[in-house]
Amino acid sequence: MTPVNHQYPETVRASSEKHSIGTVGDSYDCERGESTIGLYGTELVKRAGPWKGVDDLEYATLSWVHCLNTVRLHSAIGYLPPVEYEHNHYRQINPRTQPQQGELALH
Repeated sequence: MTPVNHQYPETVRASSEKHSIGTVGDSYDCERGESTIGLYGTELVKRAGPWKGVDDLEYATLSWVHCLNTVRLHSAIGYLPPVEYEHNHYRQINPRTQPQQGELALH
């Protein structure tokens, strides 16, 4: 039996995410996860199969996830790849200020 995360239901209720199947707060309450699993099945497993073995499917899965995170544009984040969106986010919350001319650098 899976241990219960008591903070998860509160986190789900506090988020602005839409919830789908299952009861609120359980591990099945993840619309985006379901969408990603659906894409995986449609775009990779069904389209590129049949597979010679588990190793081939695992390698293809790694390639698909890499493309999903670094190349594919996502409409929910302004048509940017997730890795670029994440870099922009951290750049905004932790801007590096350049030293003025003649000022010593800290690195």
